[in-house]
Amino acid sequence: MCLSASPLLSGLLLTGALAACLQKSDNSAAETAVVRSDSESAVAALPAQASPLTETFEAGSKGSYASGQEQLPSGTWLLDDALIGTSEQDHKRGDKALRLRGKGRAQMRFDLGSGAGRVRVFNASYGRDGSVRWQLWLSTDRGRTWQPAGTEVKVEGTGITTDVAVNRPGPLRLEIRKVDGGDDRLNIDDFTVEPYRGGSAPSVATTPSSSAQPSRTPAAAPAPNRSGSTGTTRRDDPLTLGNPSGATSNPTASPNNYLMQKSQFVLSYSRDRGIPNWVMWHLSKGWMGSAPRQDDFRPDPALPRGWYQVTPRSYSGSGFDRGHNCPSADRSYDLDDNSATFLMTNMIPQAPMNNQRTWNSLEEYSRDLVKAGREVYVIMGSYGKGGTGTNGPATTLDQGRVTVPKRVWKVLVVLPEGDNDLQRVASGQARLVAIDTPNDNSVDPDWSRYRVSVDAIENATGLDLLSKLPTEVQERLEAQVDNGPIR
Repeated sequence: MCLSASPLLSGLLLTGALAACLQKSDNSAAETAVVRSDSESAVAALPAQASPLTETFEAGSKGSYASGQEQLPSGTWLLDDALIGTSEQDHKRGDKALRLRGKGRAQMRFDLGSGAGRVRVFNASYGRDGSVRWQLWLSTDRGRTWQPAGTEVKVEGTGITTDVAVNRPGPLRLEIRKVDGGDDRLNIDDFTVEPYRGGSAPSVATTPSSSAQPSRTPAAAPAPNRSGSTGTTRRDDPLTLGNPSGATSNPTASPNNYLMQKSQFVLSYSRDRGIPNWVMWHLSKGWMGSAPRQDDFRPDPALPRGWYQVTPRSYSGSGFDRGHNCPSADRSYDLDDNSATFLMTNMIPQAPMNNQRTWNSLEEYSRDLVKAGREVYVIMGSYGKGGTGTNGPATTLDQGRVTVPKRVWKVLVVLPEGDNDLQRVASGQARLVAIDTPNDNSVDPDWSRYRVSVDAIENATGLDLLSKLPTEVQERLEAQVDNGPIR
């Protein structure tokens, strides 16, 4: 305003300026106040938003659990140990839903300038996974520090809608955290934030998905249970033939024979050796698909608290491969199946030539059997101490925390596709292939040269590999050495 203007003119100009400011404020109040910048400059308080902010995740395309940012209609989100799921096993309200595993999180990388009143979210456990726990957190300083925005929510099954009372003015950010850290996975969809309007907000509440607000499409039906089904979709319990060591899930009583049951395989883990004693899995067409290899080697969050967590770094520079027991290619139906094989509880220090040539050839042969109409129960393990890798012999890695086994073995129980597997094995319909190889780089690429009897592996390990079979059947089958075709 010009200093030389008359008092009357000054008053008129001031009145006009105030009117323009008021008009601008009224127009802004009708817009959603969201700041989508991560600049470190100060963020001014923004007018209250007139309508809720909703994220449906339908525009997302992140198909990996690796930490990364995803641009969605609501703004940019950090997805850590989380992806946008499109599987038939994702419980969703449209075509896609957020899926979190372990201690995954989905974090707003933008501010809600108007704050948040009530947050409504559809949540479920993935597929037929068990119960999962999650919690909403908030940050009022652009993500520098975080605090809980509600109590933990436990969910199991196909889905419920949960209301969380935040009731905080903005600007603020929200984060969804999976807090249980277990193997069971979490689905999140239709995440809606109502604006803060002052006063009290509703307490945390849940309602069945059938009574939730109308969605874009009906919630997806539960995925079919593959266990015990027939044909190419069958997925059978790997413990059908027995628990070879009588492993239990009591970490105090059995720290070196600790039973861990994954959706993809079952294993007995040794805390002191830092490797599994054995791993069992079922291989069929129902486990095979086109999911890419994830290569996300990582510690297993399901180990008991206080146990040493073997990491990919435990093997660094050792001259030994992180050798899969259950192979990546045996679990290619979807990303979760494949990713599970990269848990370090599924690894042993394996001589590279053993892993990449001899063992790889045997694994490819077992998958060829499945493609030809078979199903296979696989038991793999190791025993002894001391192998030879590219750097020469070694007995342990990671300052003694990871044992290098001396021998690596595997048993294949091969059947035509069908039902009543235990009875069919007992009646002589199965082919048993047992392999016992040295864990060193001089191993022959031809796995068939290492065929032995199941009895020989049991004598070396102290295991009872087919314990659910009648004793007389075990004695007959386990004494045989396979001489069948090898390709």
